[in-house]
Amino acid sequence: MKILVSKLTLLSLLCCLLVLSCNSKSESSNTKSPSEKPNILWIIAEDLSPFMGCYGDSINKGHTPVIDKLASDGVLFTRAYATAPVCSASRSAFISGIMQTTTGTHNHRSNRFTDGEVVPEELRISFPEGVKTIPELMKEAGYFTFNSGKDDYNFHYDRRALYDVGTKEDYKAGMNGWQGNHAIDYMSVTNYVWSSRPDKNQPWFGQVQIMGGKKDAKYVREGEELADNDVPIPPYFPNIPSQRHAWTEHYNANRGSDVTVEHILAQLEADGELENTIIFFFSDHGSPTSLRHKQFCYEGGMLVPLMVKGNHLALKSGSVRNELVSLLDVSASTLALGGVRLPEYLDGQDLFSKAYKAPTYVVGARDRCDYTIDRIRTVVSEDYRYIRNFFPERPMLQAGYRDNKPIVKDLKKAHKEGKLTSYQEEHWFGVRPTEELYDLKADPHQINNLAENPKFTKILKAHRDYLDNWISETDDKGQYPEDAAQLKATYDLWKDRPRFRDAKINPEYDQFKSNK
Repeated sequence: MKILVSKLTLLSLLCCLLVLSCNSKSESSNTKSPSEKPNILWIIAEDLSPFMGCYGDSINKGHTPVIDKLASDGVLFTRAYATAPVCSASRSAFISGIMQTTTGTHNHRSNRFTDGEVVPEELRISFPEGVKTIPELMKEAGYFTFNSGKDDYNFHYDRRALYDVGTKEDYKAGMNGWQGNHAIDYMSVTNYVWSSRPDKNQPWFGQVQIMGGKKDAKYVREGEELADNDVPIPPYFPNIPSQRHAWTEHYNANRGSDVTVEHILAQLEADGELENTIIFFFSDHGSPTSLRHKQFCYEGGMLVPLMVKGNHLALKSGSVRNELVSLLDVSASTLALGGVRLPEYLDGQDLFSKAYKAPTYVVGARDRCDYTIDRIRTVVSEDYRYIRNFFPERPMLQAGYRDNKPIVKDLKKAHKEGKLTSYQEEHWFGVRPTEELYDLKADPHQINNLAENPKFTKILKAHRDYLDNWISETDDKGQYPEDAAQLKATYDLWKDRPRFRDAKINPEYDQFKSNK
């Protein structure tokens, strides 16, 4: 009898195991194995503010359907911020996971070579020993890595150490690193991406760069292009044709970027890669077509789209998260989703960790951009944005790379003709306040500076103290003068261009003028 019971028990156990095995096989055909690493794709749009339906934009509602669906199928972040309102500083931060002011990569295009000339060794910016970029860490974890377009990092590196594949042009500089400065046309997205890996079973991490706010307006779907009078212009811009066109162009760029994202997703699906790919869609900073956004620390320069979608338990479809987020969190979250142990030096958090704690403040920074020397720091909280101008005597419209563009020339013309409002006159051509404080809910255009309003003294002090402590604790490299050799290299790069030669440039360059 005991033998019979034992046999029946064994038979029952075998049947249970068989059922479990069948169920497991059935489930594995629909979902990935827990041990299988997901592919991770960064779709990075250049210079794109979130003028999209999923962000509640009334003008583009219904005109960014692909991006909106990406958001609704995944996790949408409504308060994501770049670390800098300019590409190379921002990209240097999120590719390393460390704030650019900590690594000394805060000055735009500060580790550059042109025409095949290598940056002199004394000007090279290198990370401390043991600090590795996100692609390098992913490669060590077994990932195939690629970047279909722009790097634009302000540090010295070997591109082949970061990426397994790239265009032939990417490798001309070989071991000296490649400072790519171009996103690709979306029609070329099938080249040098996931399909380039020799082993199709290997997980991959890659970046596809799209032109976003710079050029994607040309891809607007037929019949959907906005005319310049279709979009109201913000009160900090004069209502003149060039400003209306620039502002409208960015709304069209959002519509065109929707087309580029649609192409990328279709290619992923056609290649059988979509199901097991986690997609991060974000931008390096805000709009380039409108002054006061790119290169400045108002919401227009710092606020960026961010959404994450994928077949992963942490990425609950339809989630909307309103806490403050930094693009440094994208770096940490990518590593975590890829199963990589997070280095202690990272400044961001894994957004999907149970240990995640939403920050009270997020810091942003602007330093030298091209030849324009400035230093601005900003702290954003749930309701307020604080800005500190370290060179208040230098006007918003000091000499810069956009001086030959109609938006600048026409703004200066309106200034000379006395056609600006009193606010526009003071904002663009007057002495900047040392401190600015804005109530983001009551004043979304950030026009009413509350820094001198006694009712907001406590709030001002809280933001000011946080920034002071942050500068000290992180040893913000922007507090130190830029190396003279680097400034001379910048001067030499621009000195023969008319817009630089004829401009009233910063006095830091005077020492090189006298040596001519």
